[in-house]
Amino acid sequence: MANHKSAIKRAKQSEVHRLHNKYYSKTTRNAVRSLRETTEKAAAIELLPKVASMLDKLAKQNVIHKNKASNLKSSLTLHVNSL
Repeated sequence: MANHKSAIKRAKQSEVHRLHNKYYSKTTRNAVRSLRETTEKAAAIELLPKVASMLDKLAKQNVIHKNKASNLKSSLTLHVNSL
């Protein structure tokens, strides 16, 4: 365990950030999964901007890499266009 006050505080902050990132990562993964499972074009077109926005926010906060976000958005766009 940490010995200094600053190290103790940093450990607490890291835990809070880890839980925050985990929640938003899981939420985004579920949204991506639901978009991929969608077979109706109208529903998919409506859902795509929301999922893309979630991916952009995660990339901006360095939760996921910006290239991963870009690749996911590209593949999801191709999926929606193929419906």
